[in-house]
Amino acid sequence: MKAIPAFGRALAVLFAAACAETATPVQEIAPGSMLDSADQVAFDSRTLVTDAGLLRAEIFADTTFFLDENTRIEMRVVQAVFFNAQGAKDATLTSQRGIYLTRGSVLEAWGNVIVTSVDGRVLKSPMLRFDSRQNQVTSDSAFVMTDPDGKEMRGIGFDADPDLNVVRVRRLQSGRGGTVRLGTQ
Repeated sequence: MKAIPAFGRALAVLFAAACAETATPVQEIAPGSMLDSADQVAFDSRTLVTDAGLLRAEIFADTTFFLDENTRIEMRVVQAVFFNAQGAKDATLTSQRGIYLTRGSVLEAWGNVIVTSVDGRVLKSPMLRFDSRQNQVTSDSAFVMTDPDGKEMRGIGFDADPDLNVVRVRRLQSGRGGTVRLGTQ
């Protein structure tokens, strides 16, 4: 039997040690999952939402699944920017998940949804729906809205414009409510 030189033995030991290290486990995907049925999958995606030629929202997502012949777009780690009729930024939205239904031009967001208007109002809810045709955000869920002065309103269910200037609360739990109209109407 031939002797292995010292250099060869050292190389063999390093190779064995490298093989013994455990790699970071790859997240397994269950059979029949969304990844399995998606028409396309995109990472760091950008989706534009328009209505009658107006840009209403720009949606960014960490992971995007295009399903049902691209009529349903499911997203993970969502950030969106809402725009008014003049093209100016109205508000931003962040959430853990989102679904954009292209046929109805509706974005539904779930999981720690936060909408922040350009003038500092912050709305937090577990779920929110943005209808670009009506340029309206709605929810049946509990919410907390804070104005720039720190005043807080809590309730269940609301209808609002994306910049949170006109908010109709369905059931007020605490805080002050009432009709507030800003601008000329």
